[in-house]
Amino acid sequence: MNQLNTQIEAGVISPEQLLKHWQGHRSLTRRVIEAFPEKEFFEHSIGGMRPFSKLVSEMLAIAVPGLKEIVTGKTSPFNEDLDFDGKKENVLKAWDDSTEQINSYWKQLSAERFQEQIKLFGQYEGTVVSNLFYFIDNEIHHRGQGYVYLRSLGIQPPFFWER
Repeated sequence: MNQLNTQIEAGVISPEQLLKHWQGHRSLTRRVIEAFPEKEFFEHSIGGMRPFSKLVSEMLAIAVPGLKEIVTGKTSPFNEDLDFDGKKENVLKAWDDSTEQINSYWKQLSAERFQEQIKLFGQYEGTVVSNLFYFIDNEIHHRGQGYVYLRSLGIQPPFFWER
């Protein structure tokens, strides 16, 4: 058995479990988006941080385009300037569409590729799995900002453990 197969077999989490974990976070982030009043979703800011709509744009610009690049090998420039026409319903639609696309691309990603070195968006070097963890960590980080915004608006955010 080669070293890569040994690493995969000795893994702590399977690719299916990792996807379920990621999608659990995405489900929670969706509920945070839903909790925002329309106007505040696009405008509310604290301490010079971007409105939550801009943070969500970044998450959307990373998840599917990044996973698509991992799967296809086709590099595209990073673009987080997404237009939702000022409507939260368009954001939720984009979020739901991206969830489906993640599931589709995930089926094309073999566990053997997780330790492969890549350069994502033509600039971020690391392994496939380190980039996937970055996608998740980045979402958690920005969702935390969304929690602060919601609390500052007097809105109880969803419980973080309910994924």
